[in-house]
Amino acid sequence: MEKSALQRARATYEPKLPLALRGPVKVREGKATESADNHEEIKKMFPNTYGMPLIEFIPGGTDNNQRFNVGIILSGGQAPGGHNVITGLYDTIKNINSENRLYGFLLGPAGLVEHNYIELTEEVIEPYRNTGGFDMIGSGRTKLEREEQYEKAYEIIRKLDINAIVIVGGDDSNTNACVLAEYYASKNYPVQVIGCPKTIDGDLKNNHIETSFGFDSATKTYCELIGNVERDANSARKYWHFIKVMGRSASHIALECALQCRPNMCIISEEIETKDLTLIKIVDQMCEVIAERAADGNNFGTIIIPEGLVEFFPSIGRLIDELNDLLLEHGDEYRDLDKKSQRHYIISHLSESNSATFKALPYEVARQLALDRDPHGNVQVSLIETEKLLAEMCADRLKSWEKEGRFKGKFSAIYHFFGYEGRCAVPSNFDANYCYALGASAAQLVAHGKTGYMAIIKNTIDAPENWRAGGVPISMMLNLERRNGEIKPVIRKALVDLKDRPFKTFAAQRRKWAKETAYAYPGPIQYWGPSEVCDRPTMTLQLERGQ
Repeated sequence: MEKSALQRARATYEPKLPLALRGPVKVREGKATESADNHEEIKKMFPNTYGMPLIEFIPGGTDNNQRFNVGIILSGGQAPGGHNVITGLYDTIKNINSENRLYGFLLGPAGLVEHNYIELTEEVIEPYRNTGGFDMIGSGRTKLEREEQYEKAYEIIRKLDINAIVIVGGDDSNTNACVLAEYYASKNYPVQVIGCPKTIDGDLKNNHIETSFGFDSATKTYCELIGNVERDANSARKYWHFIKVMGRSASHIALECALQCRPNMCIISEEIETKDLTLIKIVDQMCEVIAERAADGNNFGTIIIPEGLVEFFPSIGRLIDELNDLLLEHGDEYRDLDKKSQRHYIISHLSESNSATFKALPYEVARQLALDRDPHGNVQVSLIETEKLLAEMCADRLKSWEKEGRFKGKFSAIYHFFGYEGRCAVPSNFDANYCYALGASAAQLVAHGKTGYMAIIKNTIDAPENWRAGGVPISMMLNLERRNGEIKPVIRKALVDLKDRPFKTFAAQRRKWAKETAYAYPGPIQYWGPSEVCDRPTMTLQLERGQ
């Protein structure tokens, strides 16, 4: 693999570890834990991994030269820093005992079940230090949820004499890790399962997980692109840019981009749901901003839209819930129909209110809502061109306002979707350090015999040497939710909190940003230079942690 100048330079970067992980460590146990909700039900489901204590690693202990092997899986969508989780894990287990081995299962959880793996040696991992993507071993979205999968996986675990599996993923993947840990514990199989918090969406966090890795690098990448678009808008002064950004179930990415770039408008899905706003109401709000700026001679602007917006309109959310159940039960007969017949089938099988909502949607949006689901059973909202839908609805509304004398100006829209551009970016210094520390923390959880835990790093707005490493029981994050027509234990997603500082800071400024051209241009990720530029965490993290 031929390296660019940047890759060669980044390969020399040495991630910074918390002081507690730089030598022998010992475990400080905290209080026993309980699940996020549904305590008794979750306890019955996870009798072997429920109620375990929080763990913090502190300097001390003795070198035990412990011998063990570890397997690692990258699960779900890519996120900047995944390779550093692997290198942090590898370096730490080798420091404990040079004979320890690390195996990478290829293309996600399927690699574990299908026995598709490689041994990760120094020669294999060296080119990937501080690089983006998941291409060292690939990723996949296979779900580990059936006993035959667990048993098939255990065959290769025994063959390779693996003591622990580390699963790197988001809320669904770590839920699967918790289920797998419980299954092996219930069978008295000598294998540990450790999770690691990954998702650029930022919705895997709580009091103990301050941020999921990849969010920092991805949002900084999007902010550079949005800043460039804003610069163009302010230069040409004739286009409205409708910018959709990733974030299926939460608007953390959109909010972070708004805080950094100061667009004229940013939609927050959680606010839509809380205030029970309709699609028409949002279009009216957009048109009011467009008309006000036109009155000042500014026929241009930028609007940020979260990817999962359509699901947060209450009427559409209810429609999606019923569609999920309908297609789960009758999906086979539905898929055999032509497009026209599919539409008629859905309308005739929905409840009266949801049928009316479905018929009222633009044809293409309604069709996309009825597409096949992703492997987790979700509507593929990234395929719904929400940015184009909103822009076209604004154009129609402004035409009617023009006839009524409410709008005097010009409106021309350009559409953008920034998604994959951020998922595989070269990790920022923050993510390079954070992920390396997560890998090291996962290794220490293995070394200390823990299972059903997620590796965590806390105090992340401080310098890396002051970060605190440890583990949190995955069962602590579980609650029961309805998925694909069934009640299942899942990790509760962290949505944007309208009472928290990031949203309140945004809300206090958005009226000013709507009227004025107050754009900020963050520029590219900086790897070298003043610490306040190249090592800064996201504004979301700073605000949440009191800065």
